[in-house]
Amino acid sequence: MKKIGIISLGLIGGSIFKCLSKKGYDICACTRNLEAVESAKNYTDEVSDNISIVKDCDVIFVCSPMSKTVEMLDKLENIVSEKTIVADVCSLKEFVTQKKRPYIFIGSHPMAGTENSGFEASDSNLFKGAKWVLTPDKSVKQDEINTLSSIIKDTGAEIIITEAKEHDKAAALISHMPMLVAQALMKTALENKGDNNLTLKLAASGFRDMTRLALSNTRMAEDMVTLNSKNITEALIELMENARSLLNDDYASQIKDIKHERKNMYNSEGKNISN
Repeated sequence: MKKIGIISLGLIGGSIFKCLSKKGYDICACTRNLEAVESAKNYTDEVSDNISIVKDCDVIFVCSPMSKTVEMLDKLENIVSEKTIVADVCSLKEFVTQKKRPYIFIGSHPMAGTENSGFEASDSNLFKGAKWVLTPDKSVKQDEINTLSSIIKDTGAEIIITEAKEHDKAAALISHMPMLVAQALMKTALENKGDNNLTLKLAASGFRDMTRLALSNTRMAEDMVTLNSKNITEALIELMENARSLLNDDYASQIKDIKHERKNMYNSEGKNISN
């Protein structure tokens, strides 16, 4: 069985770590969070704040914050061998796939998460039933993709392979732009809360669900908006055009079709079942 290394034990890295540990993988981890180091030692003794701990791993998941990922990928160039498979977990792919690496690099993005962060929030079942995107370039061999895919499938995720550019456009539409809209909705409500906080007092489950993404990790949110601003702007323009279309055209007919598509998009557990 391949030896797996994980760099950074936040929500995503911690969840991969816990899941693969339970699956019996030979696993080690690097994190600068000393509390996470101690907690992770409940799973394995091979946990350190020194990145050299991953030097002998066959496959490494780099789960650092997006703004630190390229720096971490650069550091690995002087640590691992040319046969090592390295995958990131960033929610954007073009910016991490531009440079040719001396090891086997495969861009990846697990489409899973919560508004919480840190190792204590990680969950071994986080990826069960989730989509996990891979964006390998043409230099990556099929058997290398298969090696990474087989490990990811052990988390319960479903593999989707696409190009980095197409991934980033899709991510803007279904993740980054909705987060910005949730933040803008919350900001608008706060600026128009009225006498005696009436607007906020009346906000119930609909507003709660619509603004959940406003709770996103602030560092992650800043990275997404900064690095994917062009795609997010284009998505916002299309959103406004569709909102105007709904108001100006046959609203009843349109929302009937929209409701049907949305109803069949997720299963009873909330997992995306789109083909």
